[in-house]
Amino acid sequence: MSPTDTSTDIKNDTDTKNEATATNDTRREIAVEVPADEVARETEKLIAKYQKLARIPGFRKGHVPASIIKQRFSQDIQNDVVDSLVPRYFQKETQSQGLIPVSQPRVTDLHVHDNEPLKFKASFDVMPEIKVEGYKELRAEKPDTSVSDEEVEQSLKDLQEQRATFTTIEGTTLSDGDFAQASVDGKPQDGEGQPVHMDDVLIEIGGKNTMPEFTDNLRGASAGDERSFEVNYPEDSADKRLAGKKFNYTAKVQSIKQKTLPELNDDFAKSLGEFASLDEVRTRIREGMEQERKHKAEHESKDKLVAELVKRNEFEIPESLVDRQVDVRLERGFRALVAQGMKQEDIKKMDFARLRAGQRDQAVQEVKASLLLEKIADGQKIEVADEEIDREIEALASQSKQTPEEIRARLTRDGALDRIRNRIRTEKTLDFLYHQSV
Repeated sequence: MSPTDTSTDIKNDTDTKNEATATNDTRREIAVEVPADEVARETEKLIAKYQKLARIPGFRKGHVPASIIKQRFSQDIQNDVVDSLVPRYFQKETQSQGLIPVSQPRVTDLHVHDNEPLKFKASFDVMPEIKVEGYKELRAEKPDTSVSDEEVEQSLKDLQEQRATFTTIEGTTLSDGDFAQASVDGKPQDGEGQPVHMDDVLIEIGGKNTMPEFTDNLRGASAGDERSFEVNYPEDSADKRLAGKKFNYTAKVQSIKQKTLPELNDDFAKSLGEFASLDEVRTRIREGMEQERKHKAEHESKDKLVAELVKRNEFEIPESLVDRQVDVRLERGFRALVAQGMKQEDIKKMDFARLRAGQRDQAVQEVKASLLLEKIADGQKIEVADEEIDREIEALASQSKQTPEEIRARLTRDGALDRIRNRIRTEKTLDFLYHQSV
């Protein structure tokens, strides 16, 4: 830190009479004064260090007079004094006042001169006093997670569709119910966006999931025919890259195929795996759907409980924690964009100020929720046992084909063990809230 650096904060030393000034519930400012004799000792220590390292023409290494060192490296030594004493005395003063900073201090009004005390002010975030209220009165609705016979049968038909076979038919043209095995190329009319290319795609003529333009233009085509046509994608298209766009397509029919579905019987059940009958498959389907719905309902209920918890407990939160959560959300979003194929140069062109502003409200809710859940965990004495961490490590080791020892070493090196412990504690606290609310 240089004498003119204002990116860090500090406040009053133990030798001063000043107390921390509260600018709001989460911001404090302290004035710190480092005694002149302490500044002098630190200065002499640094001069001695420079003497050992300095190479100055006319002097042997390690034998440069202190006066020359002080004259030649005056500004560097002063910067080093500040870098050494400001963090040390900032920590000393916050501890003496019982303050726990949750952000880096922003240093202002830095006063540093020879034979004088070093003075500075520092502002920083602190955690607010949080008193959780109303969480024992939270109530969650008990949703219906039952599965109808019709839903089971539809899922069974989906399995049947997945195991359909396709047979090439000769000497005919495409009609409704047939499948065109084709290669497809599409280009956006406005020239913006990625072109579409697919080899050996199966297009069902008249199928419920087939764009009408494909059906209308391929109906009546023979193997070897090529058709060109335009497709207008609706604004609510499931693929956001295509929504609202017009594409020019060329489709070449390679062959015409007919779909055959396997018969739904016990033999079909046996082909799926460890099933002796079709009724066993139906039972497994029902159990799986019920479990999925139960999990989804529980997740949604927990989200609602947390939202209500935040609503019932209004308090100010440190801006630094909000900024940090915005960073987390943006980083998560950028990773998703890269996974979808967006290039880094395109990401760099985005309006980051607008993106940050758009994430702020949700980040505030997430930070408040995290602080409230932590407070509830403290009150309910919810802890994470070492055995729970061990199980998490073993699961990660199994997924990554590494030994638990290797995973633990990496997590320890990256400082991730505490994050895992905090996540498990949060999950246990959410479980507590949910089960006491239903």
